[in-house]
Amino acid sequence: MSEAKGPVLQVDAVTAGFGATTVLHGVDLTVQPGDVAGVFGLNGAGKSVTMKVLAGLVPVRTGRVSFLGEDVTKRSPEDRVAMGMAHVPQGRQVFAGLSVEQNLRLGAYTLRRRDKGRYAGVLSGVFDRFPMLAERRTQIAGTMSGGQQASLAVARSLMSEPKLVLVDEPSAGLSPMAVQVLFGTLREVAATGVTMVLVEQNVAFGLQLVDNVNVLQVGRVVYRGPVAGLDQEALAGYLGIGRLLGTGVSASLAGRAPASVESNPVAPTPRRRTRRVVDVTASPKKMASAPVRKAASAKKKAAAPVRKAASPKKMASAPAKIAVPAKAGATTRKATKKRSS
Repeated sequence: MSEAKGPVLQVDAVTAGFGATTVLHGVDLTVQPGDVAGVFGLNGAGKSVTMKVLAGLVPVRTGRVSFLGEDVTKRSPEDRVAMGMAHVPQGRQVFAGLSVEQNLRLGAYTLRRRDKGRYAGVLSGVFDRFPMLAERRTQIAGTMSGGQQASLAVARSLMSEPKLVLVDEPSAGLSPMAVQVLFGTLREVAATGVTMVLVEQNVAFGLQLVDNVNVLQVGRVVYRGPVAGLDQEALAGYLGIGRLLGTGVSASLAGRAPASVESNPVAPTPRRRTRRVVDVTASPKKMASAPVRKAASAKKKAAAPVRKAASPKKMASAPAKIAVPAKAGATTRKATKKRSS
């Protein structure tokens, strides 16, 4: 979509952080027009901070960020949006109290300022691409499912007709089915020529979408290259996932076919672990229920002394009524025993 000569986005030796903590230690990144650049890494590697730096939400300490050939290192997020940069933040962050259409209208703020007459056509195009949103245009966004909100966040970013879309952890917190639907949507958006930077924790799904891979470790890019020549062993080592990528990812990368939950090489391991955890924790529940039953019997035992304490009262009243006969009887029996002996 961009007519710029050279990269749409160029990041050179950027350092950034919060307070006395430096998170990024010289990040380099290049994104060509129409490409989908993937940023992968372990938790704490600096992926989301990198995205916030690109969006202008976190200031750059040293280094340079260029967008469409222009230095935007010190430009505000509003200026970057007006230039054609859109951001789908982690956690989606839709306006929960507004309707679907109102969320989309806010996404078109710069478009309406630039060319108000284009708004209706862009909105119609987004509804064509996201028919689910068209059906729910009056629904309050906060009442939608996580997958529906994720689609709304992506659609909202497209309302400004961006030249670059930053997508941060789109699959976080979504069910496997919702993840497949969302990535199918992102694939369709990328096919239209939208340049994109994607941060994704789900490596198996992310690799099906991106054209180039950038791996972060402790705030530095330690591996980069096109997906076509991907060194899976090196990538697995950097991400600490051993051989879990396997042949399933190789096949999906070759055909770029949507991976089902069953064919996802990463998904089976969490499912097996979940089953084992359920099996193991089932017996502790039974074991945990045993002390509850014992505790209940202890309560009964604790209640028993109360009943015993009540019987002495009856015993105390009994001697008053039969004290003399009882003693007399006892003496007679003793005397009888002596005479018999």
